[in-house]
Formats: sequence, structure tokens, C-alpha cells
Amino acid sequence: MKPNFKALALAGALAVSTALSPAFAADTDATVGIQLEPPNLDPTSGAAGAIDTVTYSNIFEGLTRFGPDGSINPGLAESWTISDDGLVYTFKLHEGVKFHDGTDMTADDVKFSLDRINAPDSTNAQKALYADIDSVEVVDPLTVKVTLKKPNGSMLFNLAWGDADIVAPETAATNATKPVGTGAFMFSDWVEGDHIDIVKNPNYWGEPAKLDKVTFKVISDPNAAFAAVMAGDVDAFMPFPAPENLQQFASDPRFKVVVGSTEGETILAMNNKLPPFDNVKVREAMAHAVDRQAIIDGAMFGYGTPIGTHFAPHNPAYVDLTAQSNYDPELSKKLLAEAGYPDGFTVTLKLPPPSYARRGGEIIASELRDVGIKTEISNLEWAQWLEQVFKGKDYGLTIVSHTEPMDIGIYARPDYYFQYDSPEFRKIMEDLNNTTDPAKRTELLQAAQKKIADDYVNVYLFQLANTGVVNKKLIGIWPNAPTQAADMTAVHWED
Repeated sequence: MKPNFKALALAGALAVSTALSPAFAADTDATVGIQLEPPNLDPTSGAAGAIDTVTYSNIFEGLTRFGPDGSINPGLAESWTISDDGLVYTFKLHEGVKFHDGTDMTADDVKFSLDRINAPDSTNAQKALYADIDSVEVVDPLTVKVTLKKPNGSMLFNLAWGDADIVAPETAATNATKPVGTGAFMFSDWVEGDHIDIVKNPNYWGEPAKLDKVTFKVISDPNAAFAAVMAGDVDAFMPFPAPENLQQFASDPRFKVVVGSTEGETILAMNNKLPPFDNVKVREAMAHAVDRQAIIDGAMFGYGTPIGTHFAPHNPAYVDLTAQSNYDPELSKKLLAEAGYPDGFTVTLKLPPPSYARRGGEIIASELRDVGIKTEISNLEWAQWLEQVFKGKDYGLTIVSHTEPMDIGIYARPDYYFQYDSPEFRKIMEDLNNTTDPAKRTELLQAAQKKIADDYVNVYLFQLANTGVVNKKLIGIWPNAPTQAADMTAVHWED
């Protein structure tokens, strides 16, 4: 998972006077504000979505890639064929692709990268997505044959994730701090806690970047983010952490406010193996204790779509199950009593830095208190959250937005951080992976949504909106976020 985090943009432009702001004194550079600093810059070994924000398509590329509309497009592979039995994928690579250090990218690098994902010592956060890969064979320098253990209708989709980016064996070990990819931008500089610079790759194999330099400026405080936009110190902010300011930006002719969709299911996650959350009645009580709309209004200022399961509402296969876990505190109290907790209980609530978590956490703590559940809130930095919650599973409750595209398959992993263990759900996902028929896949996806809603695995809150502000003269920022990426490869200043 790459817990989350997604949205779009913010900007500084001309001051009300005609003076140029520092952020766009040159129309070949752009500064992008980000609230969450990546813990490292290797998307193939880190779980934080903030890594992809900086690196996806900009620095690293995969065989396939997501388009701004969520479509699966050719990446380093210019084409592919799939055998009739769905087991063999043959990829034809683009010719003339070089890594940023000047070495050629060939089929050997593809084999190294895919084999590395499934290696025993792999630290790939999405290793399970590629478990069906049986072997990777180099046919010739520009042709790779990937053989699966069984058909997997999601493989091209999975290969578009940043976790499957192609890296070189010579530089893989140092990509966390000195990333070397094949993308339209090259890593230049990282001053931790302040900024990351990437510069145009002059030897890029495809359509060259239009900007010469992009600076990702780390601004964690919402008030500082607002000040940076108004002063013109940033040209885009991804995402903008204070939605209450969006209306003010919308009335300012220097800016354009962007409100799009994301893949970010925002949830109140429960540790399903930790008592009392190992009791489904307690989990159901939690779901009825939380008022989704109050959180959307109070924490997100109305931006967000209520959800009742872990699936994006804009997906054609989505099932609206919000009524199944409607806000009903009296029912919540009744279920707690039936589960053996008439007086409630005390539980930890560990919150990562994003505004939706910190602000939403205060609202949820108050709502839980109304049904007798006391929370001990801990505000964690992102690295702490990854270590304690995501890796260590040392928590009772947490709030996070899962920004990976169509990632309901994480519920088939018993060792995932919310530790849901359901053979029935795993069978649904196995059938889905073995199915290519669109109608049957929709049926199975809907069954998966219903199963986790019935089991009240987590409290499903809202789909994160892609909200932000962009300098009106900056063109090419994605309005929607089909993956957590600030893809700057086609961004440019208006002529």
C-alpha cells in the first residue's frame, strides 16, 4: 500500500503588481508544493505514496503506465502480445532507451527488475501483485517474455504501478537517495526537509519534457502552504492541504482551482487481530458510530464522496453500500453491549500527517466518545506511521487514504496492516485474477466489495477529492489522479 495521499495543485504567479515572483521568474522552471516528504526515492522498495508523487514517470518508468484518465498505456514497452491461454506476455521494448547514467536499458534490466520484486529478500511494498510471475526470459535485447503461473487479468494494470518500475542492477542499491531511471527528468538534488530538484533529461527516448527544472518544495504546515501560494513561492501544490482556502483561491484571477477524482479510499482502519476488533460486532458498532458527512464537512470542507466499501465511486463496478453502515450511535451502543462492551473501551488512534487524518481524527474521537469508546490520539510523522502502523501493526485505529488504483486486492493479504483474514475473500480475488471476461470481472469485484462491507473490516469514510490550486498560466497538470503522481512530463507555461 502506499498509504496516502493525492490531489492537485496550487500556485503562485504574478503579484497584484507587475513584479515577477521568484517561483516563475523563468518560464522553463516550476515549483510544486508537497505536504509529505518521501522517506526515500525508490518506488520499488518503499511503501509511501509520496515516493510516486515525485518519481512516477518523471524519474522512473515501467513497461506500462497509467494515463491521466486511468487507462493503461505503453511505457518502456512499445507493444505486447498475450498468449491464448493468458500465461505468456511478450513485450517489445522501445529502442534507444538509456538510463540517466548513459547506459542502455535492455531486456536484461527488465528481467532484473521483475525478478528482484519476487526475490526472497525483496522489500517491494506490492510484492503480492507480481506473485503470479513464474519466469522472465530475455528473448533478445529488446524482447522480454514473462510467463505466469496462472492467468492474471490484472497483470498489465499491475505493471503500471510504480512498484514495477524498471531499474538497473548497477544503481538499484542506491536509488533510495540517488535515483537513476529512464524518465524525462533526472534527479538533481535533495535537501531533506526542504526540497527535491529534478532536471530535464536531454537524452530522453520519448517526447522530451517541456520544463527544464522542477522543484518539489516540502511544506507540511497548511498555513505555510497558504502563504506560499499567495506569495507566489510555488506554482502548484500537490495536494493542497487546506481545502477551506480553495474558495478564496477560486476568486483570485491568478489561480485556477482544480477539483478532480482520485483513487484514494479514506478509511478508519482497525487492527482486525487486536481485541476487541477481532469481534465483527465491535467493528460493526464502530461503523455505525461514525458520521461520514460530518467528517467530509468538518475536515475536508465538503470535498469528498461518502463510501461504504474500499472502491472508487467513479469506477463502473462500484456498489454503493453506504446505507449498510449508516450513522446510528444508538445501534452502535446496542452492538457494543451485545459484544460484551456495554461501557465501551479505550483504544489507540495513531494519525499520520495529512490534514484529512489529523482533522478527521479529532471529529471521529468525539463521535466514538459519544458511544463510550475512548481514544488515545498519537500524531505521528510519516516515517513513524510506516514503522509503527504499516510495518509493525502496533495500533488499534488509524486514518489513512489508500491512493493506489483499484487496490481492493490488499484485503486478500492476511499479513497486511489491518490483518483481515478471510478465505472467502481470497477465493473471490483468485477467481478475479483468473477471469478476463469483463462482465464476470465486474460481478466478482462487486462481490468483493460486499464481502468486506459485510465483515466491517474497516470504517469506510470517503473518496479523497483531487483538490488543489494551480497558477493559471501553468498548463498540463492532471485534473484527476488515477495514481499518486505529480506527472510533470507534459507540464508547461502558457505561451
